[in-house]
Amino acid sequence: MPRPRKCRKVCYKPIRNRYGPLDPVVPNQEITMSLEEFETIRLIDLEGLMQEECAERMNVARTTVQRIYNEARKKIAQFLVDGNSLRIEGGDYKLNENPDCNYRCQFCPKLGKNQNCKI
Repeated sequence: MPRPRKCRKVCYKPIRNRYGPLDPVVPNQEITMSLEEFETIRLIDLEGLMQEECAERMNVARTTVQRIYNEARKKIAQFLVDGNSLRIEGGDYKLNENPDCNYRCQFCPKLGKNQNCKI
């Protein structure tokens, strides 16, 4: 019997969850990115965290973060190269709403974007 999946801790849900070409010539395929994939891209690429730090924030193993991050990068590449649409939704996550969390995140769900808080 496989081990149950842990819910990944996510600090930020995107304001917009659909992206696509401005001038689609032909109907394109839609790529779905999970919120935990979005969170790894945000933490590693935008905030500049190492995979170990990202894993700690998301409450998962570093190898799990590496796998999630690689899947997310592949989806972003397909989105950009093939001109597909991208939708961000779903996944196994829990939104971090803990005011006592030790991380400083600019996307606090309680204070709003670009506020310093302890998440």
